[in-house]
Amino acid sequence: MNDKASVSKELNAKHSKILEGLLKLPQNRECADCRSKAPRWASVNLGIFICMQCSGIHRSLGVHISKVRSTTLDTWLPEQVAFMESVGNEKANSYWEKELPAHFERSEIEKFIRAKYEGKMWVAKNAKQPAPKLVEMSISSNKLVEGGATSEVPKKTRRHSLEEAVLSKHLGQSAPSMARSRGISLDLNHKFTTSPPPNGPPSMMEFDTASNKSNGTTDLFSLLYVPDAKQDYPTPPRWQTFD
Repeated sequence: MNDKASVSKELNAKHSKILEGLLKLPQNRECADCRSKAPRWASVNLGIFICMQCSGIHRSLGVHISKVRSTTLDTWLPEQVAFMESVGNEKANSYWEKELPAHFERSEIEKFIRAKYEGKMWVAKNAKQPAPKLVEMSISSNKLVEGGATSEVPKKTRRHSLEEAVLSKHLGQSAPSMARSRGISLDLNHKFTTSPPPNGPPSMMEFDTASNKSNGTTDLFSLLYVPDAKQDYPTPPRWQTFD
């Protein structure tokens, strides 16, 4: 499902008002590249507002460098609007044009834009590019917080974690009962020990097994042998024993 399809009309209208307010700020009243008045386009991953001419050049750079959106015609996602709020032209140019000489000639605007963003010609050494803030999760409220915008987490996202919690709780309750039914003691270190045998004289099988263990080998014949004393043979009739 497309992310833009999840943006309602009400939310889209709210985004449009926010963008309109950002364009009225002094630092955003001019194009970030050519300095022309009243820009109506933006690069959502660079956080800058640009004019229509520069937007076409930005499109030619590729989406791996600049993703262009119209502030009035396109549908915006909440994280994109939040990023534009946190950056803007002044903050972005403090990174991209940090070492740009004063009164630099911008007549060949396409070469200027490519040198600025592709070649990073005037970026200061060891400077960090403005990037979208990481999404933070509030476990107690089940809300996503990003760039000052807060939104509820979808139920489908939470369902798996809730099932895991129920499963772990069920296993925690059933483990002691399973240990009792099988004669096994369960400690906190997950070591299993068998319960001691019941009191009483050892059986013939236990005696044979113990003797075999003492000899170090297992005598298969001793397991099959049954003492003659316990076998009841029938007494033959006298005529069979008559000579």
